[in-house]
Amino acid sequence: MHMTKSPIIVWFRQDLRITDNPALNAAGATGRPIIALYILDDHSPGAWRKGGASRWWVNGSLSSLSKALKKLGLYLALRRGKAADVLHALISETSAGAVYWNRCYEPFAIERDKAIKTTLRAKGVNIESFNSSLLFEPWELRTLSQTPFKVFAPFYKAALKAPSPHTPLPAPKSLRPFEGTVSSDNLETWALQTTTPDWAGGLREAWTPGEASAQTNLHRFLDDTVGDYYKGRDIPGQALTSRQSPHLHFGEISPHQIWHTTLAREPNAGTASYLREVVWREFAYHLLFHWPAITDQPLRADFKNFPWATDAMSLKAWQRGQTGYPIVDAGMRELWTTGWMHNRVRMIAASFLVKHLLQPWQVGAAWFWDTLVDADLANNSASWQWVAGCGTDAAPYFRVFNPVLQGLKFDGTGEYVRRWVPEIAALPNEWIHKPWDAPMDVLASANLKMGTTYPWPIIELTAGRDRALAALKTIRQTSAP
Repeated sequence: MHMTKSPIIVWFRQDLRITDNPALNAAGATGRPIIALYILDDHSPGAWRKGGASRWWVNGSLSSLSKALKKLGLYLALRRGKAADVLHALISETSAGAVYWNRCYEPFAIERDKAIKTTLRAKGVNIESFNSSLLFEPWELRTLSQTPFKVFAPFYKAALKAPSPHTPLPAPKSLRPFEGTVSSDNLETWALQTTTPDWAGGLREAWTPGEASAQTNLHRFLDDTVGDYYKGRDIPGQALTSRQSPHLHFGEISPHQIWHTTLAREPNAGTASYLREVVWREFAYHLLFHWPAITDQPLRADFKNFPWATDAMSLKAWQRGQTGYPIVDAGMRELWTTGWMHNRVRMIAASFLVKHLLQPWQVGAAWFWDTLVDADLANNSASWQWVAGCGTDAAPYFRVFNPVLQGLKFDGTGEYVRRWVPEIAALPNEWIHKPWDAPMDVLASANLKMGTTYPWPIIELTAGRDRALAALKTIRQTSAP
């Protein structure tokens, strides 16, 4: 088949949308027939194969994408297996002369894509890749000495000074479908939702995956709550965040769409703060690209000798929201039920695990990877390293979040805790974040029996903090010249 007339495979990955999709637009502009493809590849990512919550999400997202493509005359082919094998087979079946995709930046994805590019180009297949998921390529922003950034503040300044990210591309009006037969798996046979039976109800109630939902949520956020975002983003009891993270991760919306739609609004402290969070995501990808080992190795070399006190019982109590610290437990239960946790509470819960309980940050990151609908390798790795104090731009290790004080500060009326830890809901505000200190008559009137209806704290805060600081001293001594 002549290459200029042969079909183009558009390989969808983390770009499950039709608007502002550079690979889809470029393929459409050629006028050649298009084969839309999604591959469920559990081989190439290895340990980073999609977790349970992500699999639930992608099921809904693919269903939404399939309907949107159908309106443009395209059929979404679903295939499961090693990406290279699937592509080779499909090219053989259809005589496709090109594969277009939007770039992914995870270390395993870069390795996979480079290998596919090399072998397919050697066979005469044209490969075109595009940037659809970042405002700036990870290699574009550099320090004055032309090195990668290690600190967020100067990275943020550089991002604001850089040329404006491209304006979003419109959705194609129509596309030319491939007229041959392409076999496809049935989405239901992948059973992506049945991997997490305990979550499905809560996830379904909390989220609607898909491009249309992403757009609706963004406009609702910008219309109704962005003005309160600057301060409100720290208040977990109120719905004042954009909740765009899973939509962004799966590419149901692009950062360019968020950036330009937000900039078009009346600027205020809320819009500036929101765009800063978008740039933090860019920074996480910048770190992951330049230091790919951050997924499981501390960036600060001295932390390789940190004396973690691995303990299965403590980890289990944290995972189940049974630590005896209400704000931590509320967050972990919100995560289990909805596949998401408020960002302020993520910091509190993560700090409690690595500082007070002295558990390795990697086990916390692994739990988030499996349970978060927005599980994103760059964000997850960079954020856990930040909390643990071992990243480039980390919170100092000696900064230990006190869950009681954090609860009182950001959930003073206990609205968030009462929602997720109903067994202590009847306590007055004064005791809602420290039920173990409540007088006996208060406990009795709240129908609360410590150690029975709600656990005693699994560690005393001062003892946990002191142990963490003592552990820090040991690595300082061993790493001293």
